[in-house]
Amino acid sequence: MPATIVVGTQWGDEGKGKFTDLLAGEMSMVVRYQGGHNAGHTLVVDGESFTLQLVPSGVLYEHVTPVIGNGVVVDPRVLIAEMDMLESRGVSTGRLRLSGNAHLILPYHQELDALHERHLGKNRLGTTKRGIGPAYADRAMRVGLRVQDLLDPKIFRQKLGAVLEHTNRVLTRVFNRLPVDADEIATEYLDVCAPRLIPHIADAVALVHDELEAGRNVLMEGARPPSWTSTTAPTRSSPPPTRWPAVHAPARALAQGTSTGSSASPRPTSPGWVPDRFRPSCSTTSATTWWMSGTSTAPTRVVVGDPAGWTP
Repeated sequence: MPATIVVGTQWGDEGKGKFTDLLAGEMSMVVRYQGGHNAGHTLVVDGESFTLQLVPSGVLYEHVTPVIGNGVVVDPRVLIAEMDMLESRGVSTGRLRLSGNAHLILPYHQELDALHERHLGKNRLGTTKRGIGPAYADRAMRVGLRVQDLLDPKIFRQKLGAVLEHTNRVLTRVFNRLPVDADEIATEYLDVCAPRLIPHIADAVALVHDELEAGRNVLMEGARPPSWTSTTAPTRSSPPPTRWPAVHAPARALAQGTSTGSSASPRPTSPGWVPDRFRPSCSTTSATTWWMSGTSTAPTRVVVGDPAGWTP
């Protein structure tokens, strides 16, 4: 069964949330695959408004499994607050699944975000200062902490200490700020956030595979504009844009190895969510993409093929 991807072909705010809510009721799984908590959807259900920034819109349906995928950067404090909000309004978050490979937003990301913005002065970009850009920068530099690190306090502290060696030099020598206290961050994230999130941590790749192989409907919930090149650089958003995941997410980031062709190899395993870098074995992957340009809402079938040996 092909996945369905809701995307936007403008600059964002095209009404993707309406389409997501319209389609979510027909799905068994709704996956948020990129972005942070500077984006999301506002849904009105029976006159009641829900603003969701991290939790996928499918959470409002009892039969849907909402999944926060690998490409999302997650502020645990924001996610927990959003879960508490939903629970207080009678919406269960027990079905929510959080990818172990998703990267964490940490307090120093937010501080760096604000400091860089202030340093730019009148040339500032207007960032939300929520740490999303610096978190994606750490991911690209391969020094970011991931959700799965919350499962092992020793690894969490080791990785945090390593990244803070550089980050604290930037804070103290470039911006003349006090260094970040690693113990303070570790205490909050391991003692307060981890117990709330650990029951929801899962292998998102395997979950999506299981749904697709069972012939169930999976919705990929887009939250960004179409592409980096079509936005107003340098004021574009830091997360991967919609066009990139719309073409590649089903084939690589979420459903590695799934194929509609008979020549595909079996899906790769992901023990412990370790393999961040992989070579896709699939030949083609089908995805239904809803292009929302202007008033056009006609569904378009897209066949995706990644060249063998491609490495992200």
